[in-house]
Amino acid sequence: MKFHIRVLKNIKCYGVDSMIIWINGAFGAGKTETANELHRRIPKSFIYDPEILGQTTRWVIPKEIGKADFQDFEVWREGNYCFLKYLAREYDGVLIVPMTIVNPQYYDEIIGRLRNDGVTVNHFVLSATKETIDNRLLGRGEEINSWASQQIDRCLKGLRNERFQPRIETEQLSISEVAEMIAEMVGVELLPATHK
Repeated sequence: MKFHIRVLKNIKCYGVDSMIIWINGAFGAGKTETANELHRRIPKSFIYDPEILGQTTRWVIPKEIGKADFQDFEVWREGNYCFLKYLAREYDGVLIVPMTIVNPQYYDEIIGRLRNDGVTVNHFVLSATKETIDNRLLGRGEEINSWASQQIDRCLKGLRNERFQPRIETEQLSISEVAEMIAEMVGVELLPATHK
């Protein structure tokens, strides 16, 4: 497996200066659990959730100009870019971003733009088969044919784009193992796992 990652060189004990770890993948791929595991094991870290700005966007946009997917609002993409750039400048720690993004243009407008500005963004795709993702969604309480399960095919297709690298095959890995793999690739030391 080849990894094309921009890794910050100035590594501190249990952390780094201004690194973003973006965890991508279909709904149900394990992004949130992996983000929480990394956050537990990296003392100076913060989970930034772009969905909060998405919900806010829905609340403040008149329904006449609403969109089905908040990612389609330019202001959502611009807003998350601005927040993440600000946090990367002001926060001396690891920013963890669990967010599905499958549109290459949107990827470029946020992640690509941050990288062009000199921000270190290490992006990973958590990968699994459709059947596994469906089972994970059911295991977390989603109903059969839920909105999240309806997005699986769209997400898997979109994430095949070459921009969305590297991929971590999660079929046979625990959440701790996924987190440890990400940490090793970006050069961040983790606290010991409390579970496997």
